[in-house]
Amino acid sequence: MFDIKKFGAYTSKLRKKAEMTQSELAERLNMTRQAISKYECGDSFPNISILIEVADVFGITLDELISSGHPTDKEAAIHESAVEGQDLCSELDKQCISDIVNIAPLLKPSLLDKMAKGLAKHGIDISSIVSLAEYINDDTVVKLLEIATYDIINENLLERLIPFLDGNSISVIFQKILEGDFKSE
Repeated sequence: MFDIKKFGAYTSKLRKKAEMTQSELAERLNMTRQAISKYECGDSFPNISILIEVADVFGITLDELISSGHPTDKEAAIHESAVEGQDLCSELDKQCISDIVNIAPLLKPSLLDKMAKGLAKHGIDISSIVSLAEYINDDTVVKLLEIATYDIINENLLERLIPFLDGNSISVIFQKILEGDFKSE
């Protein structure tokens, strides 16, 4: 699994090696010092455009920067396939879904939407949709919610999901709840 704490520590190490303060790095990236601090502490992860700029600032490749978090072989293969526009996870399983969720911050929404169609064919649970919701388009979220399994649904899961949903998505979830198509925790 991609570890953003390790990524943050690696970014901090690169910054210190370059004799830069968080404020100086933030200025070069047109960001706040607080955003850099969150990256370095592993509390958040930059989007792909910021990753490219960070790699440029430190004179390393994007792959080198991303690999600092030691992605699994499967995550690395999925990311490489995504970059090359190839099919991802030809045989989808729970581990593959987990790997896709882990690298979702690095992929464009249109690519994730294509991947979501594959996930829909093989089944996806509500918790995976929650993890992907902030990265995929609203229409795709609705389609996934319609076919998702609702094995376990709880207040925390709903709290994380609701901000990313439109009216149709919320209706789908509540209809599933009313039908009793879930187990509560």
